[in-house]
Amino acid sequence: MDPITKLLYASLISILFVAIILNFLSSHKRLKRNLPPSPSPTFPIIGHLHLLSDLPHRSFHELSQKLGPVFSLQLGNRLAVIVSSPSAVEECFTKNDIILANRPNFIAGKFVGYNYTSVSVAPYGDHWRNLRRLITVEILSTTRLNSSLSIRQDQVKHLLRDLYQVSSSTFAAVNMRSRLSELSFNIIMSMISGVKCFNQGELSDFEEANKESVNIVEEIFKLAGVSHLEDFLPILRLFDYQNYEKNFSALQKKMDIFLQHLIDQRRLSNDGNSMIDHLLVLQEKQPDYYTNDIIKGLLLIMILAGTDTSSITLEWALSLLVNHPEVLKKAAAEIDDQIGQDRLLDESDLAKLPYLHGVISETLRMFPAGPLLLPRMSSEDCKIAGFDVPCGTVLLVNAWAIHRDPDVWEEAERFKPERFEDGEVESGYKLIPFGMGRRACPGVALAHRIMGLALGSLIQCFHWKRLSENELVDLSEGKGLSMPKAQPLEVMCKARDILHKHL
Repeated sequence: MDPITKLLYASLISILFVAIILNFLSSHKRLKRNLPPSPSPTFPIIGHLHLLSDLPHRSFHELSQKLGPVFSLQLGNRLAVIVSSPSAVEECFTKNDIILANRPNFIAGKFVGYNYTSVSVAPYGDHWRNLRRLITVEILSTTRLNSSLSIRQDQVKHLLRDLYQVSSSTFAAVNMRSRLSELSFNIIMSMISGVKCFNQGELSDFEEANKESVNIVEEIFKLAGVSHLEDFLPILRLFDYQNYEKNFSALQKKMDIFLQHLIDQRRLSNDGNSMIDHLLVLQEKQPDYYTNDIIKGLLLIMILAGTDTSSITLEWALSLLVNHPEVLKKAAAEIDDQIGQDRLLDESDLAKLPYLHGVISETLRMFPAGPLLLPRMSSEDCKIAGFDVPCGTVLLVNAWAIHRDPDVWEEAERFKPERFEDGEVESGYKLIPFGMGRRACPGVALAHRIMGLALGSLIQCFHWKRLSENELVDLSEGKGLSMPKAQPLEVMCKARDILHKHL
């Protein structure tokens, strides 16, 4: 055996020995604390990483059935606590909300969050508060959302025209995933840049770049998550296991070029009222703070939070509706009764459509776009449900499990929008698709406007049915942070009379 090989073997043995000693010391320390229960065995180095799957919310749910609604896992070098009950969630986001207001420094945050400076991954503190205030008070305020009303209406009408062209006289099979992705992306892009996307006809270079960025967003959601080994076994970063950082870096560079192009275009025009225009005004006043990277971080989080999640929820909603034609019929009847067939549904009509809201809320309950809320990290020792949670612990809230808990929801596995009319949702911690507390999603109002207008318009303007009357749409969940459908939704649609009048 040559000297180099001997040295490598000796190094590996040393590392393994140190890991075993550290694991023993950690286990000994755990006995002195009242940590949440954890499954056995806990393997050296990897801990419980072998228990994770491509659908971690389901893996955690199975563990919670054995260990209880609050349990812990040793994920490599990180301790994680998983919460799956409304009472524990309430304790996390009220009593311990400040302590749990930080994010763990996962690799995704380095690239997606512009080196952890974006509002979604930045440490809790003055910088995060400034960005959060900017988003809630100015960028996504009611006044600014009202001013962008025409953007959402125009993009929804564009979708209606697209579907009308193929289904004006007879039922036609359509793939809704691509159309819904384009819709939500168009809306967000128009709001942040003032540029309309995906117009009919030959695409410009800019519109081609938009299409590429849609693919980048999808890839980011596939890569991001809580189960990549490099986040829990730092030694794997020495040789970039599975090219994880390389792939993320390549995606980030492509998106950075696209975002910088948007900024440069708006800086040249200097005549709009888009989100970028507003941020450039702030940059003129405070150039040292509102750098291009800070602006691009804000733009990227708007695109990520506002596109994939909305389109995925709409796809799940349509899938559930065609599988439950009686619910679809009731939703259409409500719209016909309140709006009629003489005009297209408007965003201001949404307040008159409680059953439509029930359909959306029930979809978010059964298929939340974030089955696991974005991870939190404790900044000091605290207690959850009577258990000790040490400083530096990763907190994972299993929203999917809470939404499906039969002890929390009556007929939890049934698609039942009526439950929201009957007042079944009384506690604010039973339904948490957008998170809770200080780091809850600030785009809830925008998301409901987009989903309400889009879904209501599709119901008002088209008849919908499955490809086969004898076969339900597959509701299997796919991989990814936002839990897309495993298979894109293909469905039959036919224009209703209202579109013959208005298109």
